Amino acid sequence: MEEQKNAQQQTPPPAPIADASNAQHDGAKNTNQSSPQSDMKGILGQLEAILDEYMVKKAPFALPAEVKEFIVKVSPYLIIIFALLALPVIFVAMGFTAIIAPFAMMGGYGWGFGAIVSLVVAVVTLVMEIMAVPGLFKRTKGSWQLVFYASIVSLIGGIISVSGIVSAIIGAIIGWYILFQVKELYKK
Repeated sequence: MEEQKNAQQQTPPPAPIADASNAQHDGAKNTNQSSPQSDMKGILGQLEAILDEYMVKKAPFALPAEVKEFIVKVSPYLIIIFALLALPVIFVAMGFTAIIAPFAMMGGYGWGFGAIVSLVVAVVTLVMEIMAVPGLFKRTKGSWQLVFYASIVSLIGGIISVSGIVSAIIGAIIGWYILFQVKELYKK
């Protein structure tokens, strides 16, 4: 038994296994690590590139230049009008959801969850679009991206709420087609 203790004490601990991905050369830090924020930007950038490929370059037809110009001029005003029309509806929906949703959830109906998801998505989308309005007047790329992100939030909300999956996908495809057709006019 004493021999086993001596053998254990004499055996050196195993050496750490070298991992090529974590190896550091000459004391330099490993810069291959990415944050969740940069991962999200990478994913959104890839989605944007794919949609640009299919909605502009491989699209069966392109919108005429006059139509694109009209859409770019009118879209900020449409966002303002629809935001003003949507605000009272959202406030009423908040009140209605606050009263009815807990009972619907207790009853086992999916209506409560779907209503809450739809309401949150509507508010987030509306806020993002309103934030984009000043830039849409100036035709900035950042404002175009905010509208693009709002469309992604809307699609995700439609998928999560389950009741409007098909309409959310069709709406996203139509919206993305128009959005990517006018993308070239947002350069600043």
